[in-house]
Amino acid sequence: MKNNHFDLSGKIAVITGGAGVLGKSMSMGLLVHGAHVIIIGRTPEKIDATVKEFSEKGFPIEGFQADVLDEERLVEIRESIRTKHGKIDILVNAAGGHIHEAIQQPGQTIFDIQLKNIRKTIDLNLLGSVYPTLIFGPLMIREGNGSIINISSMAAERSVSRVMGYSLAKSAIESFTKWMSMELGAHTGDRIRINAIAPGFFISKQNQKILTNEDGSLTNRAEKIIEHTPAGRLGKPEELISTLVWLCSDESRFVTGAIVPVDGGFSKFSGV
Repeated sequence: MKNNHFDLSGKIAVITGGAGVLGKSMSMGLLVHGAHVIIIGRTPEKIDATVKEFSEKGFPIEGFQADVLDEERLVEIRESIRTKHGKIDILVNAAGGHIHEAIQQPGQTIFDIQLKNIRKTIDLNLLGSVYPTLIFGPLMIREGNGSIINISSMAAERSVSRVMGYSLAKSAIESFTKWMSMELGAHTGDRIRINAIAPGFFISKQNQKILTNEDGSLTNRAEKIIEHTPAGRLGKPEELISTLVWLCSDESRFVTGAIVPVDGGFSKFSGV
C-alpha cells in the first residue's frame, strides 16, 4: 500500500545492484511508493527474475545488464533512459559488497592479501558509485530535480577487522557524498541532492559466509556484532526502506551531504 506522505509517483528511479538482497528490497520500497524503477546489475538471470517477479505484481520496472565500472555501457543505458523517459529523478548506488579474496581469513594478516584484490574491492565499492553518479548526473541536472543515494557502511564508522579494502572504500564513499553535496549545491541549489545511508549489519550474499555457519547459525563474528548493537540483533533488509524513501522524496529537500545510519545503534555504542 502506497504511503502518500512519501509519494514518488511519476519519478524515474535507477538502482544499481537492484537485484541483490539489499538492492531488491530497496527496489520494492520505491515501487510501492509509486516510482518507476530501472535496475542495473551484472547477472542477466537475476535481473530478468527480479523484473519478472515485480512485473507480475503490477509494478513498473525495467532492467539493464551492466558492470557499474563499464563507462561505455553506463552511457548507453543513460541514453536509453533519456530516449524513453527523458529524465532520471532518483539514483541509488547500491552496487557493491565484499570480495571474498580481499577478506582476511583465520590465520591471515593483511600482508597475506593480494594487492589486486584490495584494488578490486575499492574499485567496486567506490568507483562503482562514482561512475554512475557522474554519468547519470547530467541527465538529472538537465531536468532540474533529483536525489542521489550512496550506500556507506559501519566499516566507515568504526574499525572493522578483516575488511581493510572495503573499509577504505566505504570511508571514501562518505567523503564523496559530502564533496558532491557541495558541488551539486553550488550549481543546482536544493534541486539535486546527494546523501548516503550507512547500514548496520544485514545478512546478504556477500557477507553470508562471514555472519552465518553452514547450518545457518550465527558465527562468532556475528555474535560479537550483536553484543555491540543496542537493538540486540542484525538488521532486516526492509528496514532500510523508510530511510531510503524519505531521502528520495521532497520531504528531505533540505537534506544533503548527510550520512544516515540505520544500524540499531552499533555506531554509537562504545562496548562498555
